[in-house]
Amino acid sequence: MQTPSNITLNKDKNVLTLTFNGIDYPLPTEFLRVYSPSAEVVGHGPGQETLQLDKENVKIDRIEPTGNYAIILFFNDGHDSGIYSWEHLYKLAMSKDELWSNYLARLKEAGHTHSQL
Repeated sequence: MQTPSNITLNKDKNVLTLTFNGIDYPLPTEFLRVYSPSAEVVGHGPGQETLQLDKENVKIDRIEPTGNYAIILFFNDGHDSGIYSWEHLYKLAMSKDELWSNYLARLKEAGHTHSQL
C-alpha cells in the first residue's frame, strides 16, 4: 500500500495535492468529488454508478483522518460519506488523466455541459 508523505489543500480549497514517492499529484476537488468511493457515487455493485453532475465549483471544507489508512473529505455540497483510502487516492493520482477523460466523455454522452467540453 502506498501512503502519501504529504497532503495539502490549497488556499482556495479546490486542489488537494498528495505526495507519493516524492512526487506531487495535484487533484482538483471536482475530480475527487466525482470519483468519491461512497455508495452514493459507486453504488453497491458493478453497473450501479451514478454520474455526478454540476460539481465544477465544489470545494473541500475540511479533511479528517480515519485511522492510519484513509481520510474523509467534507465537500461544500454536503457530501461527506466517502472514505478515501490511501489505495484509492493512489489509484486516482496515477490514473487522473484517463479517469478525467472518461468522466468528461460520460458527461457529454449524457447530454450535460462542462467548461472543459
